[in-house]
Amino acid sequence: MSDGAGESPAPILVVLHQDTSTPGRIGQMLTRRGHRLDIRRPRYGDPLPATLARHAGAIVFGGPMSANDDDDWIRREIDWIGVPLAENKPFLGICLGAQMMVRHLGGKVRPHPRGEVEVGWYPLHPTSAARDVLPWPQHVYQWHREGFDLPGGARLLARGERFPNQAIAVGERAFGIQFHPELTLAMMHRWTVRALHRMEAPGVQSRSHHFDGRELHDHQTRLWTERFLDLWLAPAR
Repeated sequence: MSDGAGESPAPILVVLHQDTSTPGRIGQMLTRRGHRLDIRRPRYGDPLPATLARHAGAIVFGGPMSANDDDDWIRREIDWIGVPLAENKPFLGICLGAQMMVRHLGGKVRPHPRGEVEVGWYPLHPTSAARDVLPWPQHVYQWHREGFDLPGGARLLARGERFPNQAIAVGERAFGIQFHPELTLAMMHRWTVRALHRMEAPGVQSRSHHFDGRELHDHQTRLWTERFLDLWLAPAR
């Protein structure tokens, strides 16, 4: 990903939505691969670049807000996703970031028809085409109230039981996932202490279930994330 021998890889644009948010494990993995993280928080006035010519890719992370909110910065961020899509740059939307990409592509983001949520560990069912490329975890960590339709031009990579569309691809280099592979143990402690009490709906798992599930499933998630990032950052064919 460098422009010449001995040069460092180009930075990764990281879009966060709260002042306390971090890119977590994904940020650590990218740093180990030599990438500097160019962190922007548009919610607090940080601009997003007009081009990604100087970046190796972009990741838009999650947040407690909705892609359907009317805030100006949310609308601008949804519009901005057209930059990596038009330039065929590696793009990854995680949870809210995936929902923003779906909105950009004309798809709908909406709550579960029965008011259910996914907060905890839930089964993931990759499509046969996705399994041929990458081994997927059997369970993934979720934290969301809304799901998304499959927009025109997107390919479904993985399904869920409560929310059917869990991972999608657009073109060869843009991806959206509902789950949270970036979550570190420290982040899980913080989320389940500060926010779990606010998530009262069918589907919310107990705090102990969150940590028990991590013991059972996090190793698969870590392996998937390492392999996914290598494929995601590979030179375009």
